[in-house]
Amino acid sequence: MSYKEEFIAFLVESGALKFGDFVTKSGRKSPFFINTGCFTTGEQLTRLAGFYAQTVHETFGTDLDILFGPAYKGIPLATACTMQLYDRYGMQVRYMANRKEVKDHGDTGILLGGPVKDGDRIVIIEDVTTAGTSIRETLPILKACADAKVLGLVVAVDRMERGTGEKSALVQIAEEYGMKTTAIVTMQEVVDCLTKPDASGKAVIDDAMLAKIKAYYEAYGAV
Repeated sequence: MSYKEEFIAFLVESGALKFGDFVTKSGRKSPFFINTGCFTTGEQLTRLAGFYAQTVHETFGTDLDILFGPAYKGIPLATACTMQLYDRYGMQVRYMANRKEVKDHGDTGILLGGPVKDGDRIVIIEDVTTAGTSIRETLPILKACADAKVLGLVVAVDRMERGTGEKSALVQIAEEYGMKTTAIVTMQEVVDCLTKPDASGKAVIDDAMLAKIKAYYEAYGAV
Protein backbone atom coordinates (compact mmCIF):
# COMPACT_ATOMS: atom_id res chain seq x y z
CA MET A 1 0.00 0.00 0.00
CA SER A 2 1.38 3.42 -0.96
CA TYR A 3 1.60 6.22 1.60
CA LYS A 4 -1.21 7.99 -0.28
CA GLU A 5 -3.49 4.97 0.13
CA GLU A 6 -2.47 4.76 3.79
CA PHE A 7 -3.38 8.42 4.22
CA ILE A 8 -6.79 7.97 2.58
CA ALA A 9 -7.54 5.01 4.86
CA PHE A 10 -6.39 7.13 7.81
CA LEU A 11 -8.77 9.93 6.83
CA VAL A 12 -11.72 7.55 6.68
CA GLU A 13 -10.88 5.62 9.86
CA SER A 14 -10.51 8.82 11.89
CA GLY A 15 -13.67 10.43 10.58
CA ALA A 16 -11.75 13.33 9.06
CA LEU A 17 -13.23 12.46 5.65
CA LYS A 18 -16.99 12.03 5.60
CA PHE A 19 -19.50 11.43 2.85
CA GLY A 20 -23.07 12.74 2.98
CA ASP A 21 -24.65 16.17 2.64
CA PHE A 22 -22.60 19.17 3.74
CA VAL A 23 -22.44 22.90 3.10
CA THR A 24 -18.93 24.34 2.70
CA LYS A 25 -17.77 27.76 3.86
CA SER A 26 -18.26 28.97 0.27
CA GLY A 27 -21.94 27.92 0.45
CA ARG A 28 -21.61 24.97 -1.90
CA LYS A 29 -23.56 21.80 -1.13
CA SER A 30 -20.92 19.09 -1.09
CA PRO A 31 -21.24 15.29 -0.87
CA PHE A 32 -17.97 15.10 1.07
CA PHE A 33 -16.32 17.02 3.88
CA ILE A 34 -12.72 17.09 5.12
CA ASN A 35 -11.86 18.19 8.65
CA THR A 36 -8.37 17.63 10.05
CA GLY A 37 -9.66 19.08 13.32
CA CYS A 38 -10.80 15.49 14.04
CA PHE A 39 -7.18 14.57 14.76
CA THR A 40 -6.84 15.18 18.49
CA THR A 41 -4.71 12.41 20.01
CA GLY A 42 -0.94 12.22 20.09
CA GLU A 43 -0.99 9.13 17.86
CA GLN A 44 -3.26 10.76 15.27
CA LEU A 45 -1.28 14.00 15.15
CA THR A 46 2.00 12.09 14.86
CA ARG A 47 0.66 10.05 11.94
CA LEU A 48 -0.86 13.09 10.26
CA ALA A 49 2.35 15.09 10.62
CA GLY A 50 4.28 12.17 9.15
CA PHE A 51 2.20 12.28 5.96
CA TYR A 52 2.68 16.04 5.73
CA ALA A 53 6.41 15.74 6.38
CA GLN A 54 6.84 13.17 3.60
CA THR A 55 4.99 15.43 1.14
CA VAL A 56 6.94 18.52 2.22
CA HIS A 57 10.23 16.65 1.87
CA GLU A 58 9.32 15.18 -1.53
CA THR A 59 8.24 18.59 -2.85
CA PHE A 60 10.79 20.97 -1.33
CA GLY A 61 13.64 18.76 -0.20
CA THR A 62 15.64 20.18 2.70
CA ASP A 63 15.79 23.74 1.36
CA LEU A 64 13.42 25.41 3.79
CA ASP A 65 13.71 27.24 7.10
CA ILE A 66 10.16 27.78 8.35
CA LEU A 67 6.83 25.95 8.29
CA PHE A 68 4.02 28.47 8.63
CA GLY A 69 0.58 27.37 9.84
CA PRO A 70 -2.29 29.85 9.39
CA ALA A 71 -4.51 30.16 12.48
CA TYR A 72 -6.14 28.18 13.78
CA LYS A 73 -5.95 24.67 12.33
CA GLY A 74 -2.56 25.32 10.75
CA ILE A 75 -0.92 25.90 14.14
CA PRO A 76 -0.82 22.27 15.37
CA LEU A 77 -0.10 21.08 11.83
CA ALA A 78 3.01 23.26 11.51
CA THR A 79 4.18 22.41 15.03
CA ALA A 80 3.80 18.65 14.64
CA CYS A 81 5.24 18.61 11.13
CA THR A 82 8.46 20.38 12.21
CA MET A 83 8.96 17.56 14.71
CA GLN A 84 8.46 14.92 12.03
CA LEU A 85 10.83 16.67 9.64
CA TYR A 86 13.48 16.49 12.35
CA ASP A 87 12.74 12.89 13.36
CA ARG A 88 12.58 11.56 9.80
CA TYR A 89 15.06 13.73 7.91
CA GLY A 90 17.15 15.54 10.55
CA MET A 91 15.84 18.90 9.32
CA GLN A 92 16.03 21.88 11.68
CA VAL A 93 12.93 23.79 10.61
CA ARG A 94 11.26 26.48 12.72
CA TYR A 95 7.50 26.66 13.08
CA MET A 96 5.53 29.89 12.76
CA ALA A 97 1.86 30.79 12.98
CA ASN A 98 -0.30 33.87 13.18
CA ARG A 99 -2.82 35.00 15.74
CA LYS A 100 -6.26 36.14 14.69
CA GLU A 101 -5.80 39.18 16.93
CA VAL A 102 -2.68 41.23 17.72
CA LYS A 103 -1.49 40.60 21.28
CA ASP A 104 -0.54 43.82 23.10
CA HIS A 105 1.10 42.39 26.23
CA GLY A 106 3.78 39.82 27.09
CA ASP A 107 4.74 38.08 23.86
CA THR A 108 3.35 40.88 21.73
CA GLY A 109 2.56 40.92 18.02
CA ILE A 110 0.58 38.81 15.61
CA LEU A 111 3.08 35.98 15.03
CA LEU A 112 3.99 32.91 17.06
CA GLY A 113 7.22 30.94 16.79
CA GLY A 114 9.86 31.80 14.24
CA PRO A 115 11.34 34.34 14.11
CA VAL A 116 11.40 35.08 10.37
CA LYS A 117 14.62 36.60 9.01
CA ASP A 118 15.80 38.00 5.69
CA GLY A 119 16.52 35.16 3.28
CA ASP A 120 14.35 32.60 5.07
CA ARG A 121 12.53 30.06 2.91
CA ILE A 122 8.97 29.44 4.06
CA VAL A 123 6.46 26.70 3.31
CA ILE A 124 2.83 27.24 4.32
CA ILE A 125 0.95 24.22 5.63
CA GLU A 126 -2.81 23.94 6.20
CA ASP A 127 -5.65 21.45 6.00
CA VAL A 128 -7.70 22.37 2.92
CA THR A 129 -7.97 25.48 0.79
CA THR A 130 -11.03 26.22 -1.32
CA ALA A 131 -10.67 29.90 -2.20
CA GLY A 132 -7.15 30.66 -0.92
CA THR A 133 -8.45 33.15 1.64
CA SER A 134 -5.94 32.31 4.38
CA ILE A 135 -3.02 32.62 1.94
CA ARG A 136 -4.12 36.08 0.88
CA GLU A 137 -4.44 37.07 4.53
CA THR A 138 -1.10 35.71 5.73
CA LEU A 139 1.27 36.54 2.88
CA PRO A 140 1.22 40.31 3.60
CA ILE A 141 1.97 39.55 7.26
CA LEU A 142 5.00 37.44 6.35
CA LYS A 143 6.31 39.92 3.80
CA ALA A 144 6.03 42.75 6.30
CA CYS A 145 8.32 40.92 8.75
CA ALA A 146 11.38 40.28 6.60
CA ASP A 147 12.70 39.79 3.08
CA ALA A 148 11.80 36.10 3.07
CA LYS A 149 10.65 33.86 0.23
CA VAL A 150 7.46 31.82 0.42
CA LEU A 151 8.28 28.66 -1.52
CA GLY A 152 4.86 27.08 -1.54
CA LEU A 153 1.79 25.61 0.09
CA VAL A 154 1.00 22.05 1.21
CA VAL A 155 -2.54 20.93 2.06
CA ALA A 156 -3.98 17.58 3.10
CA VAL A 157 -6.47 17.15 0.26
CA ASP A 158 -6.82 18.98 -3.04
CA ARG A 159 -10.59 19.28 -3.49
CA MET A 160 -9.97 19.94 -7.22
CA GLU A 161 -12.80 22.46 -7.46
CA ARG A 162 -12.94 26.02 -8.67
CA GLY A 163 -11.61 28.76 -6.42
CA THR A 164 -12.57 32.34 -7.17
CA GLY A 165 -12.19 31.67 -10.91
CA GLU A 166 -12.40 28.67 -13.22
CA LYS A 167 -9.18 27.06 -11.98
CA SER A 168 -8.68 25.16 -8.74
CA ALA A 169 -7.60 27.13 -5.68
CA LEU A 170 -4.17 25.44 -5.66
CA VAL A 171 -3.51 26.23 -9.34
CA GLN A 172 -4.78 29.78 -8.89
CA ILE A 173 -2.55 30.38 -5.86
CA ALA A 174 0.47 28.91 -7.66
CA GLU A 175 -0.03 31.18 -10.66
CA GLU A 176 -0.94 34.29 -8.69
CA TYR A 177 1.95 34.13 -6.23
CA GLY A 178 4.57 32.19 -8.19
CA MET A 179 4.86 29.37 -5.67
CA LYS A 180 4.56 25.58 -5.66
CA THR A 181 1.30 24.15 -4.39
CA THR A 182 0.65 20.50 -3.64
CA ALA A 183 -1.48 18.14 -1.56
CA ILE A 184 -0.87 14.83 0.15
CA VAL A 185 -3.69 13.45 -2.00
CA THR A 186 -6.22 14.75 -4.52
CA MET A 187 -9.94 13.99 -4.45
CA GLN A 188 -9.47 12.02 -7.66
CA GLU A 189 -7.01 9.77 -5.84
CA VAL A 190 -9.47 9.49 -2.94
CA VAL A 191 -12.32 8.48 -5.26
CA ASP A 192 -10.16 6.01 -7.19
CA CYS A 193 -9.08 4.37 -3.94
CA LEU A 194 -12.43 4.28 -2.13
CA THR A 195 -14.50 2.94 -5.04
CA LYS A 196 -12.46 -0.26 -4.93
CA PRO A 197 -14.18 -3.05 -2.94
CA ASP A 198 -12.48 -4.13 0.27
CA ALA A 199 -12.00 -7.72 1.44
CA SER A 200 -15.70 -7.99 2.23
CA GLY A 201 -16.66 -6.85 -1.25
CA LYS A 202 -17.89 -3.41 -0.15
CA ALA A 203 -16.56 -0.01 -1.16
CA VAL A 204 -16.60 3.15 0.97
CA ILE A 205 -17.95 5.08 -2.02
CA ASP A 206 -20.89 3.20 -3.50
CA ASP A 207 -22.56 3.89 -6.86
CA ALA A 208 -25.06 6.37 -5.38
CA MET A 209 -22.35 8.43 -3.67
CA LEU A 210 -20.16 8.25 -6.76
CA ALA A 211 -23.01 9.75 -8.79
CA LYS A 212 -23.32 12.62 -6.28
CA ILE A 213 -19.58 13.29 -6.43
CA LYS A 214 -19.62 13.31 -10.23
CA ALA A 215 -22.57 15.73 -10.21
CA TYR A 216 -20.71 17.98 -7.77
CA TYR A 217 -17.69 18.16 -10.05
CA GLU A 218 -19.84 18.80 -13.07
CA ALA A 219 -21.04 21.91 -11.24
CA TYR A 220 -17.87 23.01 -9.43
CA GLY A 221 -14.95 21.10 -10.91
CA ALA A 222 -11.91 23.13 -11.95
CA VAL A 223 -10.87 23.34 -15.58
